[in-house]
Amino acid sequence: MAASLRLGRQGILFGLKLSNLNKCSWATHSWQDHARHFFLSPWSLGVSSVKVQMPALSPTMEEGNIVKWLKKEGEAVAAGDALCEIETDKAVVTMESNDDGVLAKILMEEGSRNVRLGVLIALMVEEGQDWKQVEIPPPEAAAPSAPEAAEPAVPSAAPSAPPPPKPATSGPLRLSPAARHILDTHGIDPKLATPTGLRGLITKEDALNLLKTSPVPKATPAVEAPAAPLPVPTPAAAPAPPGSRPNIPPLSVPGKPGALGTFTEIPATNVRRVIAQRLTESKTTIPHAYASVDCDMAAVMNLRKNLAKEEIKVSVNDFIIKAAAVTLREMPEVNVTWSGDGPRALDSVHISIAVATDRGLITPIIRDAAHKGVREISAAAKALAQKARDGKLLPEEYQGGSFSISNLGMFGISGFSAVINPPQACILAVGTSRSELRLCEESQSLRPRQLMTVTLSSDGRLVDDELASRFLDKLRANLERPQRMALA
Repeated sequence: MAASLRLGRQGILFGLKLSNLNKCSWATHSWQDHARHFFLSPWSLGVSSVKVQMPALSPTMEEGNIVKWLKKEGEAVAAGDALCEIETDKAVVTMESNDDGVLAKILMEEGSRNVRLGVLIALMVEEGQDWKQVEIPPPEAAAPSAPEAAEPAVPSAAPSAPPPPKPATSGPLRLSPAARHILDTHGIDPKLATPTGLRGLITKEDALNLLKTSPVPKATPAVEAPAAPLPVPTPAAAPAPPGSRPNIPPLSVPGKPGALGTFTEIPATNVRRVIAQRLTESKTTIPHAYASVDCDMAAVMNLRKNLAKEEIKVSVNDFIIKAAAVTLREMPEVNVTWSGDGPRALDSVHISIAVATDRGLITPIIRDAAHKGVREISAAAKALAQKARDGKLLPEEYQGGSFSISNLGMFGISGFSAVINPPQACILAVGTSRSELRLCEESQSLRPRQLMTVTLSSDGRLVDDELASRFLDKLRANLERPQRMALA
């Protein structure tokens, strides 16, 4: 009874409110339309947003730096428009929008460094919506951080051995170079790692977390041998506890005895960190073998002079690129890369050329170099080198090479050995040309020759010494008789 009276009283009050609402001067529509407008208004619920996340702009990219925003908050954006410039592990790449709308909020300002993949960097709204009322996700949703290393547990009175971890991944494994190096070094099965990277990538943090939770192998006790009693070490000679840093004498400064030396911390760019990572991976995981040969470049020099008379300007390096590409086409067993399962024969010859930039060394690619003429190779090399120095290389312009060439001859370097660019099998190091007197076998007399030393660094798993020697011999023949390359 009481409940029915309450319901009746509430109904009367609700009817009075509706009658007052209809009498309002602003109520040009029904009260249902105004209620719907209220609950859908931006200041009631906020404007739903389209998330813009840090993308993977290269296969090895794990984080990026925001260099410059090309759109401002409140500016209209169409699909395909350039949003911002991002420094990846290879170059500065322009990020394009995937949607139409309005850039509502920039969450990662210019200069933001080490932004992980998938982190929210901006918000967009649809056209016609009030971009100033965009809903901003909470910090934990806007900028998810990589999983932190677990805090070391407090040891109990009777510690027990941790149970062996169960395999966390299934299917094909995707590891970053740093994660692969860590797991290979400590002999840990990658299948035990829990991937947190994009598309199931096992990152460096995943490998470190697995390393912390994996049981440490017990050291084999050494067999004690009878020895004379050792003298008790003094405090100055006592060994440092494990994990501590040794005492290093301070650096001396002229005029200030005992003063500490000064230094400046230089932040490493993404490109520099990846270069260090890949070089370390190359030298620690690839068995390098080296072989050198002297090539007589007289015929190439004469051909360049004749082409210059016809206003065709090509460099010696252009001929070297062409000779390497032709040699690889003649010897496809060298045109291979190393995958996780073994050798992989390549169908095309793509030559990577090393270009020095302010951010570090990068290797843009001349594709199908064996089918290009020297003049075409020269134009492509100049254009790629300029784009590399400007940081404007596209991902497809530096990914997927099959053979690398590094030329330091213009710096007066007579000869050197280069580090292989994985997963490639070889890299050719080119020195400067020099004039020497050599014995001519036909006339048995000394004649001047224009010699250039090239050194092949090869992966011993793919190219053995005999194969490397045959490759260099054929390369020398192509350089010493350039007309042979045209026939090939």
